[in-house]
Amino acid sequence: MPTQTHANRLQALRAEMARQQLAGWIVPIADEHMSEYVGAYAQRLHWLTGFAGSAGSAVVLADDAAVFVDGRYTIQVREQVDGGLFRHMGTPKDDPLRWITATAPAGARIGYDPWLHTAGWAKDAADLLAEAGMELVATPANPLDAVWQDRPAPSPALAVPHDDALAGRSSADKRAELAEALKARKLDAAIVSALDSVAWLLNIRGADVNHTPVALSYVIAHADGTAELFIAPEKVGPDLQRHLGNAVTVRERTAFEGALTDLAGRRVLVDPAFGVAAITQALEAAGATVVTERDPTIIAKAVKHPAEQAGHRAAQARDGAAIVRFLHWLATEVPKGAETELSAAARLLAFRQATGMLVDTSFDTISAAGPHAALPHYRVDEGSNLPIRPGSIFLVDSGGQYRDGTTDITRTVWIPDAAGTQPTPAQRDRFTRVLQGHIALDRQTFPAGTIGGELDVLARQFLWANQADYAHGTGHGVGSFLAVHEGPQRIARLKGGQAGTTEELVAGMILSNEPGYYEAGAYGIRTENLILVVPRDDAGQWLGFETLTFAPIDRTLVEPALLSPEEIAWWNSYHARTRDLLAPQLDGPALAWLEEACTPL
Repeated sequence: MPTQTHANRLQALRAEMARQQLAGWIVPIADEHMSEYVGAYAQRLHWLTGFAGSAGSAVVLADDAAVFVDGRYTIQVREQVDGGLFRHMGTPKDDPLRWITATAPAGARIGYDPWLHTAGWAKDAADLLAEAGMELVATPANPLDAVWQDRPAPSPALAVPHDDALAGRSSADKRAELAEALKARKLDAAIVSALDSVAWLLNIRGADVNHTPVALSYVIAHADGTAELFIAPEKVGPDLQRHLGNAVTVRERTAFEGALTDLAGRRVLVDPAFGVAAITQALEAAGATVVTERDPTIIAKAVKHPAEQAGHRAAQARDGAAIVRFLHWLATEVPKGAETELSAAARLLAFRQATGMLVDTSFDTISAAGPHAALPHYRVDEGSNLPIRPGSIFLVDSGGQYRDGTTDITRTVWIPDAAGTQPTPAQRDRFTRVLQGHIALDRQTFPAGTIGGELDVLARQFLWANQADYAHGTGHGVGSFLAVHEGPQRIARLKGGQAGTTEELVAGMILSNEPGYYEAGAYGIRTENLILVVPRDDAGQWLGFETLTFAPIDRTLVEPALLSPEEIAWWNSYHARTRDLLAPQLDGPALAWLEEACTPL
């Protein structure tokens, strides 16, 4: 069966859909765990359409097809997806299900893979299609998988223990806490299907998903503190078996669906955000009572143990020294005019690898020159690679996965040229307003019970005062040698009901602080550090932030006249701490560059 071109792949999928008597098929970017990043084996949308972004979906009908992406990927989808095969649609204005109801024939059977969608999505989709006289059909025999001849196998990498000293708590302690939460709700078991929640609960890590050190697996956690881990047997070595102990039963990953039937008559918790429709459907078919509530490990994972906080500080200090070496390289080598976005990303990776402790990057590095910096989620490849032009802005957003912590930092820098070209007044103005918003959030004290959405305006106020804004959130949660985007906490505008914005901030949570500004087709600005929620009084009634990320911020782009005395004091204090923390790790020209970069304003 020919599958060498996207046209042939689309043709093959339609033939298989016809064989299964389906008028339509929905293709998400998803795996069986609702992960943000998915393994190569689950990159169905990319295989079918060529779209390489991290969020999107497609709908294939017998004689029409469309790919749906949000505003982050409007340019990318047009570059990567053949408009003769797929319509280019923009969400949320264009909704895949509503497009189906307007395009597919009455009575159409629209198929979906219940392992790739949540139960809530399936219910809403079924209701919407039924109103249009159509039927949503759960099809475990995924027709796309049937024609994906060269589909990669899931990763065979070993799952490994995560040191209790780094976690701060043993898996037995975490399972006991989860068991108490289940008993308090009169629940018999919980399905833990989010990969980072499995990793956190059992103190294990893996290498099955790029950027996130997790192992493909499920857990059924019982109210007596025992658990069943469903994982491919080749991923379990003697060290992991010893680590898990007798209270965790290791079973084949393929046995998971059948094990759900063993919960007949039980009250079982399924997290609606991570429990796919197939799990709920299997439990209900077996006669279990499904209770849809948030997995109790989610908050426990978000509130970092003091050992995790200490590990994170160590990881940040190590990472900060690598960033300084990179910023020094940018300042001395890039002005010569021979470097590109790809070469800069490679050099940054090399500096992190030189620490000897880097496990992986925490996401694809955003190495963005000139107009590409105006794309907040840009990812460079051979086709898009631009030279870094002296006399322009360069933005780099990157992070590392270390066993003691996960980092995420953005710096926007001015690349000097031989003529001494300076940033424009508008560039300095925007950079400084972004900096002011960053400082305002970093310095804020707030009462316990405050939600992330209530703090977001602090970071936007200086841009708003100049009738400017940015379209992304201000801060996301960050894991501890886990997902760089970790919920549930988030700092973003309440408008639109974005997930996490109504989550109460609790001491121990880690978030990013990353306001920005983007001039389409010209340049982009973002300054990002990670911050830890900490108590500001003995009673815990007032909270604030501890800065975790330390690396110089480019003073060339600052307009000091816009800064208040308090903001200048923050700048000077931040750079004094940066110098004190990082200088002992550096020598030679990099150390001299750091000393100069950290002099007071």
